[in-house]
Amino acid sequence: QVQLVESGGGLVQAGDSLRLSCAASGRTFSSYSFCWFRQAPGKEREFVAVISRPMSNIRNYADSVKGRFTISRDNAKNTVYLQMNSLTPEDTAVYYCAAKAGPLANYRTSMEYSDWGQGTQVTVSS
Repeated sequence: QVQLVESGGGLVQAGDSLRLSCAASGRTFSSYSFCWFRQAPGKEREFVAVISRPMSNIRNYADSVKGRFTISRDNAKNTVYLQMNSLTPEDTAVYYCAAKAGPLANYRTSMEYSDWGQGTQVTVSS
């Protein structure tokens, strides 16, 4: 297991940008795949973006954020990032970082991931 701590959320205006960070504790960061999910009030948790282990070289996004969001990882810092541009009120949610040891399979499904952070709030005003 790894412990995950998200940061970087806040209150912004439509059209603004934010970069979320997910700091992972542990000694085997490169053996994990990471993803971002989000959950808005009254809605189910939904997949946002995923990045695989470096050996697999996979990044994928939900259709709703494709072209606006970018997921990346810095293995030297044990940190995963989500760069969010052109934010809209529909992006308002609590954003969660999650991790999975080993290869990805059903990466859009929350049950794929073994470890979760506590979330960081992103609020976008119109």
